[in-house]
Amino acid sequence: MRQEDGTPFPGDPRRALAEVVERYRARGLTPVVATELEFYVVDPSGSVPQPPRSPITGKRLDSDGALSLDELQHFDAFLNEVYDCCAAQGIPADAAISENGAGQFEINLLHVADTLEAADDAVLFKRLVRGIARKHGFAATFMAKPYGERAGSGMHVHFSLSDAEGRNVFDDGGEAGTAILRHAVAGLIRTMQENALVFAPHENSFRRLLPGAHAPSAIAWGYENRTAAIRIPGGSPKARRIEHRVAGADANPYLVLASILGGALLGIENQWEPPPPITGDAYSLDLDSLPPDWASAIEAFSRGALVERIFSKRLRRMFVQCKQQELRRFTRHVTEFEYHSYLEAV
Repeated sequence: MRQEDGTPFPGDPRRALAEVVERYRARGLTPVVATELEFYVVDPSGSVPQPPRSPITGKRLDSDGALSLDELQHFDAFLNEVYDCCAAQGIPADAAISENGAGQFEINLLHVADTLEAADDAVLFKRLVRGIARKHGFAATFMAKPYGERAGSGMHVHFSLSDAEGRNVFDDGGEAGTAILRHAVAGLIRTMQENALVFAPHENSFRRLLPGAHAPSAIAWGYENRTAAIRIPGGSPKARRIEHRVAGADANPYLVLASILGGALLGIENQWEPPPPITGDAYSLDLDSLPPDWASAIEAFSRGALVERIFSKRLRRMFVQCKQQELRRFTRHVTEFEYHSYLEAV
């Protein structure tokens, strides 16, 4: 988006991401980015979503099927068309897995060295999946928590940094990673509370971030630890990278990548050191936590000193005002569950 005089519009999320990438380029670094998007296929025939019926058996899914090959097979016509359309649009779709929830899937997009392209692909992928689901008689949702008792849907982001010669600057030949990796992690840790509104932008988003709900609620990092908000995956040192596990699938990919890469860059620029990596279950440790609710996240973003070094004043004001307006609408809405719980009981 541009203003009437042709200059870039400072409230454009894609422009915000482009400016962060330019700051990396000025340091001779290129982010290499991949996203993993989780979503539910649902039966949209009622007023609230239900797990879909299997196209093979006609029976409604009624149990969680993590890594279920049967669930993948039952929905292969839908998934095959997703892959065909991704190929037609140049979206680098990789592995599909059946996730924890009934009718929940995850499709990974391959790493690319063009961060804007990675964000574009995530946006196009979400539209593509929703459209194809309708063709097959389902609906697809990227809500962070469509079912209160089932796993939420996240958008995990993997990234590394390449220098001018194409070398991964996180790779020290071992498992620990370089000082630059640790500085990047420190930046992510320090900016996580202020950026929580980007990662969890809606009322429903915070239902996913409850402790013990298969999503990070504490601010911590660790090696090959899936309970931590920041995970350093194992594997070949040449592929050493950071996985950021906080954002929900409902978040804006441009803002998410700008927040993550911008926070990491602050850590690199200032050579911040992170706290020690955790071991064990992050949910059981005494750690700093993400904002507990949507209103707190709005406040943290609006008052944050570090987000001022990532996003323009225009974008911050627009985003905060948008979310404050949305919050006011939700606080005026009385739910059916509240009537059931309180109408004649208090």
